Amino acid sequence: MPRTQRIRTVIVGAAGRDFHNFNMVYRDNPLYEVVAFTAAQIPDIAGRKYPPSLAGKLYPKGIPIVEEKDLENVIARSRVDEVVFSYSDVDYDHVMGIGMRAIAAGAHYKMLGSIPTMLRSRKPVVSICAVRTGSGKSQTTRKVIRILQEAGLNVVAVRHPMPYGDIEKQRVQRFASTTDLQKHRCTIEEMEEYEPHIVNGTVIYAGVDYAAILEQAEREADVIVWDGGNNDLPFFKPDLHIVVADPLRVGDERSYFPSEANLRLANVVVINKIDTSGAEAAFELRDSVRGINPEVCIIDAASPISVPNGEILTGKRVLVVEDGPTLTHGEMQFGAGTIAAQKYGAAELVDPRPYAVGTIKKTFEIYPDIGTLLPAMGYGRKQIRDLGATINRTPCDVVVIGTPINLNRVIKISKPTVRVTYELQEIGEPSLRTVLRGFVKKIRKRSA
Repeated sequence: MPRTQRIRTVIVGAAGRDFHNFNMVYRDNPLYEVVAFTAAQIPDIAGRKYPPSLAGKLYPKGIPIVEEKDLENVIARSRVDEVVFSYSDVDYDHVMGIGMRAIAAGAHYKMLGSIPTMLRSRKPVVSICAVRTGSGKSQTTRKVIRILQEAGLNVVAVRHPMPYGDIEKQRVQRFASTTDLQKHRCTIEEMEEYEPHIVNGTVIYAGVDYAAILEQAEREADVIVWDGGNNDLPFFKPDLHIVVADPLRVGDERSYFPSEANLRLANVVVINKIDTSGAEAAFELRDSVRGINPEVCIIDAASPISVPNGEILTGKRVLVVEDGPTLTHGEMQFGAGTIAAQKYGAAELVDPRPYAVGTIKKTFEIYPDIGTLLPAMGYGRKQIRDLGATINRTPCDVVVIGTPINLNRVIKISKPTVRVTYELQEIGEPSLRTVLRGFVKKIRKRSA
């Protein structure tokens, strides 16, 4: 018998991929009724709604966003038919754990494919993604853009979504100057991704509705660079797909979602951090990558740090502040700030946990394995204030800032600070420049 009722659906997400999957597959689709999104990873998303202006004509009241822990209750209360998993940078056990909860509660469980969730651009697209948060995607993206710009191409970057504020106002966001960061009331996490592009003279888009974002970006770009987040797949169908792999976390490329899919789709894999991982881990990772994608082009690379006045760390008690997501759902045990402290002979890494306040204290409770590092969490004004208070309460001689932005610009730090920066450095050939030279030739031949 033909089905007369819409398929009642819950989209399990984290304020990013979930909204995009909805826009691509479910919005204006009369076969489905999305009764709720669930929220994880990012604080203060649950309790809001995906607004009617974005949800479309089938959802005049919008769609509620609830806590992931309430999944079973939502399935029972709303007689849900299927649950769709729609976030990333989690291991296979986590993905299947959600699946078992859905199945036990009586719903089907599924994930959407790559092609139905990728928009096609009229302009060439280079995508840069990674197998884990903190692999080195950002510096790889900056290097790719710089090479394309040197070839005379107008490059526009589009970032994986971070709609942590007013979702409706964040439908399409364009950043061309640092004043745009203030205009859009960006969090620390957003500034860490957008500001380096702006400083380098690159326009970057982000938001919620990526069809509308793509349409605007195409108007001013010769080439669009997809700047991926977490280890998610690109939202735009790439002409060249570059994936960054991390030898400090060998094995994650085969056990985290959707890392393995990214590697299978990759044209190029950049094995980063060879300078800190050692040759044995790099060889092991290369074998793993070849086992998944035998024909892929592999580039060896490092991300050497730069620390102006690093000598003031010698013999000092230091507080190391690292990129937040890299330590939390990225599960890294150290970052650029830690490497700088070790390199310049700091006497001690001061443990910030006894001095953490508010939402920062809660972050340590949620992620107890972070250890003696301070994640630069700043998903809202209160969390930024709590971060500043935690930094200033921690008894240390120097604060090492290992984040992609200078925290002094958003937090008044009462102690001396040292800023750590890093850029991608390829080792030997092939290199990104070699790969992109061939890509540019194809672009010019196509437009001739």
